[in-house]
Amino acid sequence: MTTPPIDLRSDTVTQPTDPMRAAMMAAPLGDDVLGDDPTVNALQDKIASLLGKEAALFVPSGTMANQLAIRAQTSPGDQIIAHALSHVYEHETGAAAALSGCSFALMHTPRGLFEPDDIDPLIRPHDHHYAQSRMLVVENTMNGGGGVVWQMDQLRAVTERARKRGLIRHLDGARLFNACVAGGYAPADAAQYFDTISVCFSKGLGAPVGSALIGNTETIDRARHFRKMFGGAMRQAGILAAAAIYALDNNIDRLAQDHAAARTIAQLVNDLPAFEIDLPAVQTNMFYASITDPSLAASSVVGALEREDVLILDTAPSQIRAVFHLGVDAAHTDVIARAFRTALA
Repeated sequence: MTTPPIDLRSDTVTQPTDPMRAAMMAAPLGDDVLGDDPTVNALQDKIASLLGKEAALFVPSGTMANQLAIRAQTSPGDQIIAHALSHVYEHETGAAAALSGCSFALMHTPRGLFEPDDIDPLIRPHDHHYAQSRMLVVENTMNGGGGVVWQMDQLRAVTERARKRGLIRHLDGARLFNACVAGGYAPADAAQYFDTISVCFSKGLGAPVGSALIGNTETIDRARHFRKMFGGAMRQAGILAAAAIYALDNNIDRLAQDHAAARTIAQLVNDLPAFEIDLPAVQTNMFYASITDPSLAASSVVGALEREDVLILDTAPSQIRAVFHLGVDAAHTDVIARAFRTALA
C-alpha cells in the first residue's frame, strides 16, 4: 500500500481518530431543527460553559458562525472594523456585504495585531452622511499574521476601547484553543471581553465538521433564526456534535505538540538559503515562508514538495504556508525537513 503524503496544507485536513468515530456512532440523535438532538444540545451547553457565556449554536462552518454573528448584531449599511488580513474580510467571499449589507474599515498593522489607538481613526462620526461603525472583529490566533497569539492585556485594551466607543465585539476564534494553549490562558478568560465568539472544531481539534457561535441567549436565538435562513440548520447533527465533544475532551492539550513541530520545521526551513521566515511569529501550528530567490516560484516549491510526498499551499507568488495538526507526528519531522532540502536542490 502506498504511504499517503504528509499533508500540511491546513489543519482542516485532519481525519477523525478511531475513538472519535466510535463516539460519533454511539451518539444519541434527534432533530436539531426541532431542538431535540440531545448530543447537539450537550455540545452547545458544553462550549457555552467553557467560554463563560449563556448560549451557543452549532453550525456547519466557521464562516457561517462569523456571518451569523454579523447578521444577528448589525443592520444593513453598518460598518465593521477589522484587520485587512482577517479571515472575515479576506476569505469569506464578501459574505458580510452580500448577507448583511455591511462594509469594512480596515487596519494594516504588522502580523494582524493592533492597539486601541488603531481603532479610533476608523470609527465614523455619528452623522447621517456616514455608515455607522458597529462592530470590531478580532481574530485569535491571527491566521494571516502567521498564527500569532493575542496576549490578554492586548485583548483587554482593544475591546475596552471598542466598548467605550459603542462597538459590538466579536472574536473570530477559529483557532482559539491554539491561542489558549500557546498563550497560557483559559478560553473563558479570552471570551470575557467579547459579545460573541466563533470557534472551529474541524481544525486542530480534529473533528470532521462543525463550528459554534457563542454569546448571550438573545443573540444566539436571533442567530438561530438566521442559521435557518442561510441554510445551515441540520437535522440529526448529533453525529457531528459528538465528534466535537470528543475533541473538546481529548484534543486541546495535544495542540502544544503541533506548535512544537511548527517551530522545529520553521527553523530548519529558515536555515535554507531560499527561504525567510519571521520566526517570532511562529507561535502556534503554522508558518509562512517567503521565497527570497527571485528565480524560484512558490508554485514550483509546492510541486517539488509534492513529488517528495509533502503537501503545502502557495499563498502568494513568493510565499508558502505549512500547517501542523494531529495527522502529523514527531516521526514526520525528519521526512518533512528532508523533503524541503530535496525540493530546493
